[in-house]
Amino acid sequence: MIVLITGPVRSGKSARARSVARAFACPVTNVLTLRIDPADREMADRVARHRSERGAEPALELWRPGGADLAAIVAEAAPETTLLVDSLGTWIAGSLFDLEALVERDPMQALEQLERHAEPFLAGLTAARANVVLVAEETGWGVVPPSAQGRLFRDHLGRLAQRIGRIAERVELVVAGYALDLRSCGVPVSPG
Repeated sequence: MIVLITGPVRSGKSARARSVARAFACPVTNVLTLRIDPADREMADRVARHRSERGAEPALELWRPGGADLAAIVAEAAPETTLLVDSLGTWIAGSLFDLEALVERDPMQALEQLERHAEPFLAGLTAARANVVLVAEETGWGVVPPSAQGRLFRDHLGRLAQRIGRIAERVELVVAGYALDLRSCGVPVSPG
């Protein structure tokens, strides 16, 4: 089963995703997509809190040297297991960091490269044998970002969430600590 948990920052998405993942009653592996700067003490403290909240569950940290690719992790996950991917926003932010020079030269080419990079991940999700719970930040509820990098992030994450929403069996919006099942009360729209 594919489950997408989306919502604004600090809404309770990660806690909800942990609850959903554990409800499958099979081993959970946390897939963490955050690129960690060792010099950033405040972020290191956040990561330590996150690790303590998840307890003894195993974790794969994609941005460590030699870290696996998200598409491969999803494709190779065994049945009767659950992957908890937290989050798509930090995955895309890390990819944008790698494309920084291209974003400056040709933002649309950078967006095309991001979308090509997402294709194997989406294909892996479609064929996944494991349960996959994905956390994604909702973007674009405010002003248009002033930088090309910010606009590309918003555009790509929004498009990716729409594509995942079409293949996920469950899609939940979490706001202010409350989850809303969008499949039961929402109406799908055609992608723009």
